Amino acid sequence: MKKMITRRNFLAAAGVVAAAGVLTACGGSSSSAAASGAASGAAASGDTIKVGVLGPLTGDVSVYGQAVVNGATLRLKQANEEGGINGKQIEIISMDEQGDPTQAVTCFTKMCDQGITALVGDVTTAPTLAVAAESADYNMPMVTASATAESVTYDAETDTVNGNVFRATFTDPFQGVKMADYACQKLGYTKAAVIFKKGADYNEGLAENFVKEFEAQGGTIVDQESYSDGDVDFKTQLTSILGKGPETVFCPNYYQEVGQILAQAESIGLTVPFLGGDGWDGLEGYATAEQLKDSYFCANYAKGASADFESAYKAEYGEDYPNGFAPLGYDAATTVLYGIQAAEDAGLEAGSDEYKQAVIDAIAGGTIEGLTGTFTFDEHHDPVKSTAILTYIDGKPELKEMF
Repeated sequence: MKKMITRRNFLAAAGVVAAAGVLTACGGSSSSAAASGAASGAAASGDTIKVGVLGPLTGDVSVYGQAVVNGATLRLKQANEEGGINGKQIEIISMDEQGDPTQAVTCFTKMCDQGITALVGDVTTAPTLAVAAESADYNMPMVTASATAESVTYDAETDTVNGNVFRATFTDPFQGVKMADYACQKLGYTKAAVIFKKGADYNEGLAENFVKEFEAQGGTIVDQESYSDGDVDFKTQLTSILGKGPETVFCPNYYQEVGQILAQAESIGLTVPFLGGDGWDGLEGYATAEQLKDSYFCANYAKGASADFESAYKAEYGEDYPNGFAPLGYDAATTVLYGIQAAEDAGLEAGSDEYKQAVIDAIAGGTIEGLTGTFTFDEHHDPVKSTAILTYIDGKPELKEMF
């Protein structure tokens, strides 16, 4: 039987120390279709239900945070336009944590003081781990759109499920395994190399699981190369890979660095196809069509999958949706709404312990009709759904198949 985690144990497992105090990054905003202005400490004020939306709206990873927050906010606004939850409007409390774990915890506790009943967030792994640890004491229903580290929802070493935390995206291990299976089963590769950033949960998680699964499928990993945060010259690692003669290179890194790696690989004559994970979303602006030829990556969403969402996003924000994090934010909000609907149908008091537990129980046992697919949650609170495999046509990502 899985154990449910306590805040003390979560902090110890994640190695997170959360600082108290209000930081300017958590200024945030509060709005709904029915009301706006300063929030009170109550979870429901009149005919509103408060939902937090947390992400890095500024800083190095704001390209992901803004997409998630926009996608989630769009979905919550649509719910209000459709009449809300049993006539109650959703009041959105949104805050910017700047990609910093300590500030993320401060933002979360401030949201709790303002009376949220559930949280959409956080976005990247380190802040999400910090907020998940803090949220355990509150038993706050929490759905991250995009944090992929396995430990966000489940500690494998202690076999402990983080009972109040769910995610809309797939995990690092899942992505690594999927891309190894695709490389072997669909592309027929038998020799692969790996290049990844060390010291980062996302990059190391994908790399480790790709290697294990590729070898389990009968393939050979001819070389594993790593680099450090801040590195911009990858030619030493790429030259080593070139000398080992791989058929493909797995590069589970974020798109800015992938663009640099592909350019430098081309410059030394390493022209085999590269493979990647969802961190490649947005890569087309950082690499040429020739560098991307015959490359593949996995993602939660493929452009064109939902014309309604894409047109609604453009109408709301004046631009096309920026990357696959926006539909994941949308689906995280859809998941939260699903749970809130169950708690409201049960006639429970918003913000009460019973209410929050009802939200959690409904999500755990529910079926979510999302943009990224119809999904349920497994025993670790991870979504069960198919993966979109994308390739590049004339330098632009296109859906190859669901796998």
